[in-house]
Amino acid sequence: MHEVYLVIAISVLIGVLVLLKRVISGPTLMDRILAVNVIGTKTIVLLALVGFMAERPGFFLDIALAYALINFIATIAILKYLEARGRPKTADEEDDA
Repeated sequence: MHEVYLVIAISVLIGVLVLLKRVISGPTLMDRILAVNVIGTKTIVLLALVGFMAERPGFFLDIALAYALINFIATIAILKYLEARGRPKTADEEDDA
């Protein structure tokens, strides 16, 4: 059964590597924020998988839950900051400039 968890973990890590391209070269700031948020979500999945592989799912699921709350609050805080600073331009508006 551990082999199945390992294959899932490797596929999630490949997804994170694909998302890193969007974080680095995303056309807009919102694309980058969304990519970082998705990487945080994939990290939560990896924590859950590690918990099942280590046969201590309760411990790792508690850590995953705390990380999910931090990820959510950080995303909301960044978006509130950007809203207060001024509405970011969309991809269409950046192309027109």
